[in-house]
Amino acid sequence: MLRIGGVNIPDNKQIGIGLTYIYGIGLSLAKKILKEAGIDPQRRGRELTPQEVNRLKEIIEKGYKIEGELRREKMMAIKRLKDIGCWRGLRHLKGLPVRGQRTRTNSRTVRGNVRRTVGSGKRKPPAPK
Repeated sequence: MLRIGGVNIPDNKQIGIGLTYIYGIGLSLAKKILKEAGIDPQRRGRELTPQEVNRLKEIIEKGYKIEGELRREKMMAIKRLKDIGCWRGLRHLKGLPVRGQRTRTNSRTVRGNVRRTVGSGKRKPPAPK
């Protein structure tokens, strides 16, 4: 099993898809990296030679921010927004959509799937003992 950037790349998947398991590398960037390394994206992970794996590691580590470094950078950017108290930072603090989406409906994923429904308004009488 390949290990690039601290992530195990599956042996049985095409290497173009397998690289997307790394945080910060999507399909288009994976294809760009493989083209730069001169590797066919259709090949499986187990079919790569050690030289090709080293070439991939070298390209990814030198040219791109991935995994922990990228996560840290994103967290610092959000922390900066919170610290300066701008609109986006306040939305992050409150756990609401940041980019102008509506909140009357359709914001469950940001709010953590909160289902607030209103009943009929009529209270049920207490159960007899």
